[in-house]
Amino acid sequence: MRAAVPTLLFALGGTAWGAEPPPASPRPVDGGVHTPFYPASVSQRTVSVGPFRLDATPVTVDDYRAFVVGSPEWQKGDPPAIFADSSYLRSWTGPTEPSVQDGHVPVTEVSWFAARAYCQSKSGALPTVHQWEYAADATATAPHGARKDPQTLALILAWYGEGPAAALRPVAQRPPNHWGLHDMHAGVWEWTLDFSSLLISADNRESGEAENLRFCGAGALSAQDVEDYASFMRFAMRSSLSASSTTANMGFRCAYPR
Repeated sequence: MRAAVPTLLFALGGTAWGAEPPPASPRPVDGGVHTPFYPASVSQRTVSVGPFRLDATPVTVDDYRAFVVGSPEWQKGDPPAIFADSSYLRSWTGPTEPSVQDGHVPVTEVSWFAARAYCQSKSGALPTVHQWEYAADATATAPHGARKDPQTLALILAWYGEGPAAALRPVAQRPPNHWGLHDMHAGVWEWTLDFSSLLISADNRESGEAENLRFCGAGALSAQDVEDYASFMRFAMRSSLSASSTTANMGFRCAYPR
């Protein structure tokens, strides 16, 4: 019954600042072997991921508001353009005043630099691509298998179908995965520490034969699973951004040592 409160307040337009906190975070994620969508090389098809902890939900508007109150350099209008583009917190009505009335929706319009600064303020860091993808591969009942899980794929495709104009929903309204993590596959895209480590852009077509396999039609050939559309979309989204980019559907969560 408790989980329904933020949703009702959001639907009615009521104020919900601090009314219903999301699940305790961060959550422990056991280490293991991960099969990345794009391998580092033909000979390195898997990677080892050490144990770590990850926020149970994306960082919320409530969370980020508290951060900018204590870090004026990250308030709306203050970060230099090199750290955040002109859309940084664009929908906020003031330096510390979000426009949304439900503080439990994911914060968006935040650059990679800003997200990194937030995580550092919590003694954490943005998760690496391998950490995020490894944690996201958990189903509701198992540590691996989300890429082939019909329920997870249906959720992803339904979210993709809503388009970028879809209204943000409060975090943790959907069941968590095996690690206790909510909203890994719906709600917002999420920054990773090394988001640009694998580029998918025609601008790099002359970088050499090895890099050419990442792009255009050949990009599918270098992928571990050419039918893994959801993973491809995540990598494509990340590679379309610069570290100062901000969008209305890009959020983040933080990782910590185990």
